[in-house]
Amino acid sequence: MSAKRTLQQHLSGTGIRMLAVMAAAFALVAAAPVPGLAAPARPAATARPAATARPAATARPAATARLAAPARPAAADRPAAGARPGSAARRAHRSPRQIARAMMARSFHWSIRRHFGALNRLWKRESRWNRHARNPASGAYGIPQACPGHKMASAGPHWRSSAVTQIRWGLRYIRARYGSPRRAWAHEAAYGWY
Repeated sequence: MSAKRTLQQHLSGTGIRMLAVMAAAFALVAAAPVPGLAAPARPAATARPAATARPAATARPAATARLAAPARPAAADRPAAGARPGSAARRAHRSPRQIARAMMARSFHWSIRRHFGALNRLWKRESRWNRHARNPASGAYGIPQACPGHKMASAGPHWRSSAVTQIRWGLRYIRARYGSPRRAWAHEAAYGWY
C-alpha cells in the first residue's frame, strides 16, 4: 500500500480535501518558472531516482482542480460579527476562579465582594477548583462536585471538561437550594456537605 493511500485512510474527508488543495498549490508553485532566474542545477548525489520522479505533464484529476480554490474558514474559526479582536482568546485562558467571578456578577447579580470569598472556600474544599475532580465514594464530579456528574449536562455541553458549564450548573444549584454562596458555605461549614 502506498504512503499516500495510507495517509488518505487516516485523514477525515476535510483532511483529504485540504491535502489535495495543498498538493495542488505546491505543484503550481514548484512548476511555475520565475522570470530572469535560471533553475539551479542539482548535484548528482542528491538527484531523485528516475523511478520515483513524477512527470511534469501528468494532469490533475478534475476533483482536485475544483478544490484548488482557497477554502473559507469554518464558522467556528471566524470571529463573530462585531466581536472585539482577541476577546475569545482572552476568555479561553481564564482560570475557573475568574470565570466564576465574572459569572457571579453578570449572570447571577451577586456582589463579588460579599459572596466570592464564600464560593472560593466552598469549592476549594470540595474540589480545589479542579474540573476533573472525582469522588469515588459518592460519584460526585467536577468543580461543584455534582452527584451524579451528568446532571451538569443541563447547564451546557462538555460538562466533563468545561469549567464554564460546571460553574454555571454549580451557581444555579446554589441559587436554587441556598439562595447565595454565603448560605451554601454556612451549610458546608456546619454539616460538611452542601
